[in-house]
Order: sequence, then C-alpha cells, then structure tokens
Amino acid sequence: MSDNDADAASVPSIDRVSGAGIPVRGNDIDTDQIIPARFMKVVTFDGLGEFAFFDKRFDDQDNQKEHPFNERRFQDASVLVVNANFGCGSSREHAPQALMRWGIDAIVGESFAEIFAGNCLALGIPTVTADEETVTELQTVIGDHPDTEITVNVEAETVAYENEADDRTVDVAVDPAQRTALVDGIWDTTALMKSNAQATEATAADLPYVQ
Repeated sequence: MSDNDADAASVPSIDRVSGAGIPVRGNDIDTDQIIPARFMKVVTFDGLGEFAFFDKRFDDQDNQKEHPFNERRFQDASVLVVNANFGCGSSREHAPQALMRWGIDAIVGESFAEIFAGNCLALGIPTVTADEETVTELQTVIGDHPDTEITVNVEAETVAYENEADDRTVDVAVDPAQRTALVDGIWDTTALMKSNAQATEATAADLPYVQ
C-alpha cells in the first residue's frame, strides 16, 4: 500500500510503496494487451480493472488461460514487475487506469514507454527501472515466494524484498522529474489546480488569450 493519507484538498507525497508482487513476463507488452480497445468505450474508468490483460487471461469462450492476473496467489498483489518496453503502443491512459483499478500501486521494470510512464505518474503510480538481471531475479523470487513483501522506495531509489528465505535491497532508477513530483506531492496537477482555484483563476484572468 502507498503512503497516501493526505486529505482530498492536497496531493499526497508518495515516497514509497509496499505490498506483495506479481510478475508479468515478456518484452514489448503494449497498451492493447494491457487493456483491449473494445473495453475503452466507457464514460468513466470505473470497473476497468476486471478487464486488465483480458485477452491474455481468457480465450474466445471466456475460459481462463494461464496468466499471473488469474492466479489466486497474486490476487492481493500491488507491485507489478515487468520486462522491457512495457506500455508501448498507443497513448491510451486507460492502460494504467486498468492496472490501478486492478490494485497496482507501483511498477518495477527494465524500461517503460515514455507516454505510459507519464500516464502512470498522473495517477501516482511510480514506474522504476532496473537492469534485466535484477528484474528477472525479482520475478523469480515472487514466483517462488508469493508472500514476499516488496518495498519500492522512490526517494532512495531502491527496491527491498523480504520473505522467509531472502532479505535484499537492490538499487533502481527513478526518472528525476517523476521522483520530484511523487516525493514532493506535485504529481496530481488536477488536484493542485482545484486546491489553488483562486490563484488559477487569477492567472487565467491575466492571460491575453483567455476570454
């Protein structure tokens, strides 16, 4: 769970996220795999979580296929661990919305598509990177010990994981702008504008191109 206990009028600082992990293996997993386009015809994002990875999780007759998101042992996971170029393809914000509504609070991966990472930041979801060996090892540890407690420390740029057999902390990288936005609590621009409505209106009134 993330340290998000601030009131609705302010943006919470997200300096770390803790929880169980879920490994989704494979490079170049695009946004259409994360949330198929046919599920995007919605007025709100509510309920998108059940459709995360839908075509990877179910066949044409809606029978379950093998996928981590279908496994009972990962149902309470909140830290997703992926490989290279995760979130590539279209810029659909529905992809991180679906993951968030499934229960994902942070993502550790080898690399992320830039727009996907930006859309995650807008939701307060850290996307931290590590080398292939580190990510593969973390995926293996989670697979062997689903009860592993993982702590993504955005501020310190580390990932710690602990279970009955192991207790380790590894270095990861966080984009400097993302790190600042999350730790300083300035990642939710909509909430910031709402909480500073008077200043926003005053600035808008001074702009020559705003009627």
